[in-house]
Amino acid sequence: MARVVLITGASSGIGRATAQAFAAEGANLVLASRSPDGLAAVEAETKALAGEVLTVPTDVADAEQVEALFEEAVRRFGRVDAVVHAAAVLAYGRFEDLPAQVFDQVIRINLGGTANVSREALKAFRDSGGGRLVLVGSLLGMIALPTMGAYTTSKWAIHGLAHTLRIEARQTPGVHVSLVWPGSVNTPIYHQAASFLDRANRALPPVDPPEKVARAIVKTVHRPRRSVSVGPVNHLVAQLFASLPGVYDAVAGPVIRGGGTTKEPVLPNHGNVFEPKPEGEAVHGKWGRHWLRGIALAGAAGLAGAAATAYRRTNR
Repeated sequence: MARVVLITGASSGIGRATAQAFAAEGANLVLASRSPDGLAAVEAETKALAGEVLTVPTDVADAEQVEALFEEAVRRFGRVDAVVHAAAVLAYGRFEDLPAQVFDQVIRINLGGTANVSREALKAFRDSGGGRLVLVGSLLGMIALPTMGAYTTSKWAIHGLAHTLRIEARQTPGVHVSLVWPGSVNTPIYHQAASFLDRANRALPPVDPPEKVARAIVKTVHRPRRSVSVGPVNHLVAQLFASLPGVYDAVAGPVIRGGGTTKEPVLPNHGNVFEPKPEGEAVHGKWGRHWLRGIALAGAAGLAGAAATAYRRTNR
């Protein structure tokens, strides 16, 4: 019997790559995002391989829409076996420069959406006797970077919620909750983001392809794990943040200015925070790994060495 997999954020990036990966296994797909046009494109890409494809335009920040999404999925397939929650938006800007309504909307979609989807997923699993919930977190749920405060705040909260749900799920037979947390991924989220800086942003290297994250998600659905990191330097950076906070704080600003921005000027804009921009939706962005990966790995090694030296000096 084909697995029924519900995926949010399915019209772009990690969600879209995940839909393609599950389609290749012949799964029945329930695809959700705010973008009807984007969902139609994903349906066209996946329907030849997937068992059946149901698309349901859904704003995950709206609890009633999420409830209707799950009701439609159960009505069509009788159950939901796995839920992958990948919907998220991003905004750039110093906290004091980011309009309050933009900050609040990022939290509403990223955190509120995660709560809404998780609530309905656990209800569906309880009714059907079990299921797998995979929440897509981020390295930014383990560290902090300047100019990304709204996104970072939401991801820290999502990581906390995922841990809580995982502990509580131990009391519900057949229910598994997992967190997959990637580093930088080559998706359109960076040029779809709201921005209140004077320069355009880009993925901070090293940059992984969304297919790598999708493979980790599929593997986690098949064999649930508590927490899965996807990124070559995730643990190194998280360890630096935790063990040498002073050093980390000193280098975070220069790192994001040097590696996370471009010279391209950009006017203040809301990106896709308040409404989808289907013309920019795709699996990939424009920040492939190519030469940046080697530079980033070398830089990370150098940063680790400098941090270790600083730590030794401060502890003599």
